[in-house]
Amino acid sequence: MNYINSLEITDIDKPILLFEDGDYQIYWLGLNDDNSFRVNVYLIKSGDEAVIVDPGNRNFFEPIKKEVINILGDVNKVKGAIFCHQDPDVSASIIDWLEILPDMQIITSPRVNVLLPFYGIKDDYNFFDITKSHFEFSNGKILTFIESPFLHFPGAFTTYCNTSKFLFSGDIFAALDVEWSLIVENWETHEMAMNGFSQDYFASNTATRGYAMKIEKLPIEAILPQHGSIIPQKFVKNSIQYLRELRCGLDLIYPYLKD
Repeated sequence: MNYINSLEITDIDKPILLFEDGDYQIYWLGLNDDNSFRVNVYLIKSGDEAVIVDPGNRNFFEPIKKEVINILGDVNKVKGAIFCHQDPDVSASIIDWLEILPDMQIITSPRVNVLLPFYGIKDDYNFFDITKSHFEFSNGKILTFIESPFLHFPGAFTTYCNTSKFLFSGDIFAALDVEWSLIVENWETHEMAMNGFSQDYFASNTATRGYAMKIEKLPIEAILPQHGSIIPQKFVKNSIQYLRELRCGLDLIYPYLKD
């Protein structure tokens, strides 16, 4: 069941269950980081296994680990972590996760993978290449990866959960907003908050429009970005249209070169 449309949130200092179907659950891991560049970390639990989505920086490691253990009972049930790109707000805690789980799968693209060792880890970890396959849990549940080049990194990608139909979008649809809420409530206000991120970070309308074409026919029940608020199903079409029309990056720097 998708709980996003019916959540009554009274405490954002603890994990929030967003989806549940038997022994398959998706959590927002609560970090009440009170600034406009708020970072979201997610946990996908499938039976006795779990994957962390965009684990965050090193300051997040201990509180995230604590919440993961509270949910799973055993941190060793974490079988992998998804790193949608290499920036420290997404990936810096990789060094801490590999220290306690050296066999965990590092789920990312080849372009991201070549940069992760610069955090101080050895390059002989268990790399799962998202360009070659989907990720399958032992119980058959599948995560599909959708490459999103130049949004904002050449090797960036997003993750689609085939069970919940949630799109973990990384920096795409990210928003900078002091007046934050976990779920988007007003589209016009949220669109302005997305502009504060998207116009500066994304390469061009060619990149945003190209990615919009990749996802426009997917059945998406919610969009879960790494920054800002979760976008419920009622605003998914607005979100895709936003990408189609967005002028950003090089479009704004060199407007005289536009088509």
